[in-house]
Amino acid sequence: MARAGSNGHKSASDRRTSALELRQNLDQVGPRLRAAREARGLSLREIARRINVSPSFVSQVETAKASPSVGTLYSLVNELGLSLDEVMGDDSGPVSDPAESTAELDAGQAISSFELPWANVPVTAWPRVERPLQPAQGRPTIKLSGVTWERLTREDDPFVDFLYVTYAPGSSSCPEDKLMRHGGREYGHVISGNIDVQVGFDLHQLGPGDSLHFDSTTPHRLANPYDEPCVAVWVVVARKSDSRITTVPDPDSNHLPGLI
Repeated sequence: MARAGSNGHKSASDRRTSALELRQNLDQVGPRLRAAREARGLSLREIARRINVSPSFVSQVETAKASPSVGTLYSLVNELGLSLDEVMGDDSGPVSDPAESTAELDAGQAISSFELPWANVPVTAWPRVERPLQPAQGRPTIKLSGVTWERLTREDDPFVDFLYVTYAPGSSSCPEDKLMRHGGREYGHVISGNIDVQVGFDLHQLGPGDSLHFDSTTPHRLANPYDEPCVAVWVVVARKSDSRITTVPDPDSNHLPGLI
């Protein structure tokens, strides 16, 4: 069992060790994971959506028929509001209520509980980058009502959304009365044109060379009310692993990070 630090919290090294131990004992922890999921009223489909895997894969993990990566396993445990020690321990008592656990956290603990996904898994558990080059031609592209999103990585990256975005004149990420919220943190850099970005109550007007970053859980909206297209590079970090936002995406949105 991993040891706790002097302040009662585990170090990153301890958490990685616990995750590896947990993976090696799936025949014991699978039923506990299932019990925790059912106690929270989560379907296989919903928990699978939250950690970006298939429902059948979650079922196989719960029945010890599949061995997930350390990163996926840690995401599953974290999404269920459990500690690794709770899942690995011998205590057969009832699964704790996540609402009660959250109520016991003070503000500092609540903030520190949101961690970047790569902080919790060893580098050796990261997925391999099989094809590092994404040529200028042939980028995976999604077009949404005047907004074009082009992925700048050849393959999907579980940690970061690296995107080339074009906002046509008059386009926006969402209606004015339906600002977006989703997990992660966003970084944007304008290459050409202009764009207005509302983050909370603040409106930022960006031109060529300007950049900004913000917490994606803050209501936000991107809009191009100008006569020329706006071209920018957009990066969203830790969107998939951030469990602070679990709302269903708004179908009226054109903001790709809030939809995928």
